[in-house]
Amino acid sequence: MLPNSFSHPIEGETSAEAIPVAAFRLVNGMQVVVIPDHRSPVVTHMVWYRNGSADDPPGKSGIAHFLEHLMFKGTERYPAGRFSTLLAAVGGEENAFTGWDFTAYHQRAPREHLSACMAYEADRMRNLVLDEAVVATERAVILEERSMVADAKPAGLLGEVVASAAIPCHPAGRPIIGWRHEIEGLTRADALAYYRRFYTPENALLLVAGDADPQAVLDLAAGIYGAIPASGLSLERDRPQDPPTRAHRLVTLADGTVSEPRLIRLHTVPSPRTAGSGEAEALELLAFLLGGDETSILHTRLVVERAAATRIQASYWSSYFAGRSRFTIEGLPVPRMTPGDLDQAIDAVLDGLRETGFEARSVERAKTQLVADALYARDSHVSLAQWYGMALCCGLSLDHLATWQARLEAVTPEALRATLPLLSRQGGVSGHLVRPEAA
Repeated sequence: MLPNSFSHPIEGETSAEAIPVAAFRLVNGMQVVVIPDHRSPVVTHMVWYRNGSADDPPGKSGIAHFLEHLMFKGTERYPAGRFSTLLAAVGGEENAFTGWDFTAYHQRAPREHLSACMAYEADRMRNLVLDEAVVATERAVILEERSMVADAKPAGLLGEVVASAAIPCHPAGRPIIGWRHEIEGLTRADALAYYRRFYTPENALLLVAGDADPQAVLDLAAGIYGAIPASGLSLERDRPQDPPTRAHRLVTLADGTVSEPRLIRLHTVPSPRTAGSGEAEALELLAFLLGGDETSILHTRLVVERAAATRIQASYWSSYFAGRSRFTIEGLPVPRMTPGDLDQAIDAVLDGLRETGFEARSVERAKTQLVADALYARDSHVSLAQWYGMALCCGLSLDHLATWQARLEAVTPEALRATLPLLSRQGGVSGHLVRPEAA
């Protein structure tokens, strides 16, 4: 261990859960979390940066995602493609993804190549090389990606517009990939300025899951990542906040390519970081009860009993936001109904639940299913690493993760009923995707 890379456990973040988790912090501020799993001789190595598209400067939406692409364009030590070739030769793989509050780079490789993964990520944390031609080429790639995932897909465009209407001030209302007209103006200077601002050890989380010993990982990290000096830059963010909304907003998108009309409802709700005691767990349980599977309330009432929809689902975006989160309900109405009809039918179901509440037996069954799903996901150390990484980057602690099951199991039918006002029509946005003749 290098003298200037001494590490120590993070106070208050030791976990008593069955999954052994070790947490440390290097003297340069980089957090290190290790989740041992010795069932196979493989490790998942992830470097998470606590910034994402919500940190894109005004007028430069998409720069976080743009830089994620550019991070694969190489350094002097590792020219573009070299590490990918080396990793593939030993049966490994790599990738990256951008969220609103995080950007993550990861490799999965045999355990003996962990130090090589660390050396690679540490090098591109400091030594990214970009030239104008590479930036121009990658910008064109991203514009084409935007065409495929949004511009050519009415449902994707509707989702963007609904989010923008629901969250007009906070930067999380912008799409991660960015607005096309702003992507077109992104430059090499923009990318490098963002890189130097956020790609620092004190803004980073190293997460290693799999066949690894915590002390050995710590020693490697101290020698490799610990050699990078702290930047000294503030980690504070000053993001504008949206005021409370008391008016329902309706967005209608008419497109001649629409084969199936669609409804998207979005409600901004507390995230696990901003929620009151037990509130986030109640929202998670509520999403499953309303539209988690084919036994859910909305599916039973509107697909099976009323034949008002062919498909309907609900989701609570619990692990994606440091600030307020999103609760969405999406459905496909049957041909004889419009998205507006389905929207009203959902309101009728929610109004009924405000009167009757939830059956205790159904609530307990939903808890059992959610816990089982979480246990199945934890069987993969890749999924486990992603769960920990997203939560820690969004401001949660290891203790919060360790006690998730107990908090979920403590949710009562009364607590569920208390979350229903968060889905009131007055506070949400409805998006209707229709054919031109129905507009």
